[in-house]
Amino acid sequence: MRTVVVVYLLVMVTLIVSIDFFFLRHNFSARLLVNVGIVVAFILSYLLLLRRS
Repeated sequence: MRTVVVVYLLVMVTLIVSIDFFFLRHNFSARLLVNVGIVVAFILSYLLLLRRS
């Protein structure tokens, strides 16, 4: 179970960094909102899907 959480966190960090680098490099407010949205989506999906198993 621990390896699943580590891989899940690595995917989340990779997604955030790649979106920041490729799309939102010069727009701080949009970058902040998108990053918060990604983290919230990952937390909700973790609580709904992965925590049950």
